[in-house]
Parts: sequence; C-alpha cells; structure tokens
Amino acid sequence: MIWVILCKDKKYSHERRMNVIEEHRKYLLTNPIKILISGPLTDKEGKIMNGSFFMVEADTEEEILIFQKNDPIYQADVWDIITISPFNKRIDNLSS
Repeated sequence: MIWVILCKDKKYSHERRMNVIEEHRKYLLTNPIKILISGPLTDKEGKIMNGSFFMVEADTEEEILIFQKNDPIYQADVWDIITISPFNKRIDNLSS
C-alpha cells in the first residue's frame, strides 16, 4: 500500500533540524522503508526547510511509525504535526 507522510516542523526548530540533517540523510540511505519520493517542505522562497514529505510503500501503519521513530529528525523533536494517510495513486507524471 502507498502512504503519504506529511511532517510540519515546530516553530523555531530550524536549528535543531540542521543539526541532525546529515544523520537524517544517512538514515534514509539505509532504506529503512521503501521510499517512493521524499524531500523537505520549504518556505515560499524555497530556501528554509520547514517540514518533510514522504511517499512510501508499507503494509501497515505500524511500519511507518517505526520508520519515523528511528529518524534522527523525529528523535530531535523537530516535527510538530505528522499526518500519515493511505494514498490511492491515480495520476503519476513523475514516472514517465
């Protein structure tokens, strides 16, 4: 099943995010879950990261919760609001 994970950072957490960003990137390279697409959310100028977006494949929401719990950004208490939702892909212009 495909899932979307949307994580909005806590206010004033940018410094904490940047302190663990390399650990976060290394964690993602270990393939802890099948990531289809991911990247940071940013301000409108596209310069300051203020959240994270993931589209993943997982059988259960529990797999996602484990993936998140082990993420250095999560462990650094950067994310404020985390939304996890099943996703029914109908259009995919990225794959073509």
